[in-house]
Amino acid sequence: MTTRTDVPAAPVAETDTGTPLALSALLAGTLVGTLSNNILNVPLPQILSHFDASLEDGALLAVGFLLTFAASMPLAGYIGDRYGRRRVYCGALLGTAICAAGAATAPTLEILVAWRALGGLAAAAFAPAVMGLIAWLFGARRRARAVGAWATVNGLGQAIGPTLGGFVAGQWGWRWVFVPMIPIALVGLAGTLRWIPVFPGRPMNLDVPGAVTLTAGSAGIVLGLSMFGQAGVPPSAAGIVLAVSVAVLVGFVVHCRRATEPFVEVRLLVESRFARSAVAAFAQMFCLGAALLAVPLRLHSTGATTATAGAILFALPAVMAALAPLVGRTVDRVGGRRMLRAGLVILLFGQIALAVVLAADRPRLWLVAAILAVTGAGIAAVQTPAAAGSTRSPAGERGTGLGMFNLVRFGGSAVGAAWVTVAFGTWTVGPLFVVCAVVVGAGLAASFLGSDPEEHTGSESRSTALSDS
Repeated sequence: MTTRTDVPAAPVAETDTGTPLALSALLAGTLVGTLSNNILNVPLPQILSHFDASLEDGALLAVGFLLTFAASMPLAGYIGDRYGRRRVYCGALLGTAICAAGAATAPTLEILVAWRALGGLAAAAFAPAVMGLIAWLFGARRRARAVGAWATVNGLGQAIGPTLGGFVAGQWGWRWVFVPMIPIALVGLAGTLRWIPVFPGRPMNLDVPGAVTLTAGSAGIVLGLSMFGQAGVPPSAAGIVLAVSVAVLVGFVVHCRRATEPFVEVRLLVESRFARSAVAAFAQMFCLGAALLAVPLRLHSTGATTATAGAILFALPAVMAALAPLVGRTVDRVGGRRMLRAGLVILLFGQIALAVVLAADRPRLWLVAAILAVTGAGIAAVQTPAAAGSTRSPAGERGTGLGMFNLVRFGGSAVGAAWVTVAFGTWTVGPLFVVCAVVVGAGLAASFLGSDPEEHTGSESRSTALSDS
């Protein structure tokens, strides 16, 4: 069933009116979204002890958030286009603050899980809304730097989230872990209302079958991946969930190819700029998700303390955040696709080095930290041009396209984490990172897909092409 209107869903043209204050308001949502995702990693045992719950019950806190967070991104992108991206972004900030307050005061684990699931639904709007508003507010000549700032805050959130959660829970208790997100969200809300102009929403058709099948299939993929390694859950059950979800997504593709006005223009997803950006983002997040889980597990197994493993792991997100602004400036000079390939080559080297070094009986900790720093540099060099490239593609001109890009991006993290549980249960750490290297190799191969329209235009367009990935 399709809800029809008389006005076509034409993309909104960029304004190039963005200011540093407007960007700072958008970065507040980026930070609170990242913190929402990982701030419970360290305090989780304390929460389980408080509610006298098992680890399997506690896993619902992470799974519930990820299910609603990842699966709802394309729909959140559509809603932003339909009702205005600023309006939806403000609603996400306010919703995140409310859900954080609800989680902090939850009397039972079940209610805490419910608040976390609602928080994931609110946070799902951040990535497509922020990327869409950046593309709208910042023209081609300034966009790479704005996306570089976005990547910096992403890295900072990855770096400080677990540490902040552990510190706050250790000092004041786990309920206070949610409190810092409330003022950040409210400050971002105030800044958005003050410095970001109203984004013009427009009447659009909603392809209900397409939206439902994409959301349900994506949620099923995340659920199936999270079931691997869970105590009491047979691998066959996870396999069945994944198989059914893949079938639903195949149905989504078939439907969208036949629909007059589909929820997502599937043909635009295979256009060269979007495809190579999405594949590179998946590879980058696959390696990030695998490293953040596998490296501390491996170091613990060789006798390293939790504090030592955490300090060594910190090298990855720290370098990732520190280099993101430099990458944003460099993209303007050398071109997005060149930076993307350079980052993938660095990341490929890092995965091979991790496979070799961590396979030793007693890995040298300083060497592991150095390789993680190299991995962080590779991720930083991939993240900015991939995100900028997606916004320059025809699919990225629409909220559903940006939602699909971020769904693929965060899907890479989920698949990477699931691969760790499979690999540790069957093989050793060496093959684990060899597969990571293969995934990066696929991203590198995809970077050679197609050519941009700007590459065939005159000299007036060449400066613009440098900012495209």
